[in-house]
Amino acid sequence: MGDGAKKFAELVKQKTNGRINIKPYYGSALLKGAQLKSPQMVATGVIDCAYESTINSSPVIPEMNIFSLPFFINTFENLDKLESGETGKAIFKAMDKVGLVGLAWAENGFRQVTNSKRPIHRPEDLKGLRLRVVGSPIFIDTFRQLGADPVNMNWGDAVTAFQQGVVDGQENPVGVLIPVQIFQYHKYATFWNYLVDPVIIYWNKKQWNAFPKEIQKAIREAAQESARFEKALCRAGLDGDKSLNILKKEFNYTMKVPDPVKFLESKGMTVTFLSDKERNAFVEATKPLYKKWIPKIGKDLYEKAKADMSK
Repeated sequence: MGDGAKKFAELVKQKTNGRINIKPYYGSALLKGAQLKSPQMVATGVIDCAYESTINSSPVIPEMNIFSLPFFINTFENLDKLESGETGKAIFKAMDKVGLVGLAWAENGFRQVTNSKRPIHRPEDLKGLRLRVVGSPIFIDTFRQLGADPVNMNWGDAVTAFQQGVVDGQENPVGVLIPVQIFQYHKYATFWNYLVDPVIIYWNKKQWNAFPKEIQKAIREAAQESARFEKALCRAGLDGDKSLNILKKEFNYTMKVPDPVKFLESKGMTVTFLSDKERNAFVEATKPLYKKWIPKIGKDLYEKAKADMSK
């Protein structure tokens, strides 16, 4: 996300001939660590724009929880269909109502689970595991439904808990697992794509509407181009050669870790991929959550998402 935001700032400056200059702040510096306040801060104009996860916006815009329905989307192809389809339009419309203009879809990736105890093939394998998870209620509900003991804590505290054996595991996308060197704490990784974490580039609506049309066009193009770059960074090595080729041919960029699975295995981790039968067991185990969460997300949006994926 940081690399994507840097690329966005560079492209905006270039495409507006220096008329608009963006200074990226990393590590939620403008929010003082309170990531969930990003939409409010941008909507009120305290922050001009954001390169932010849908998870962090979901408390303000509940429609974004569509991406956190467990074992619903599962593939990059399905995710792309949602973002470019009626689902994506509906979410941008919901953002508009709270004073935000959505510009482009970037990505944090499908979230995988790692732990220090055992490989995870079945829902039963999660029973009793104490796992650090995102503080979003749907995440807590999902892991409780699967029999785990989910805990919400910042990453620094989580690392200490891993080292002390107080917490057994965690869930994050590959783009996070490698930089934090998860292999120092956990031996087992399960690639199960249980939910996905899209990123949206968005701007304060009042300020956006004050820009001339040519500036809006330039910024939107910069957002879309940077999002394509950032998505390829997240997917590199996970979608065959597709994203690796996008990075090389379109952005003259070579990944330091072109095969994340092999890299994790080279560090001593056991990487598990679910079979269709195993995945279906998780689908069945988490079905009760849909009755609770679809009304919160919106039945209409849920049906739009299913229709988008069926196209």
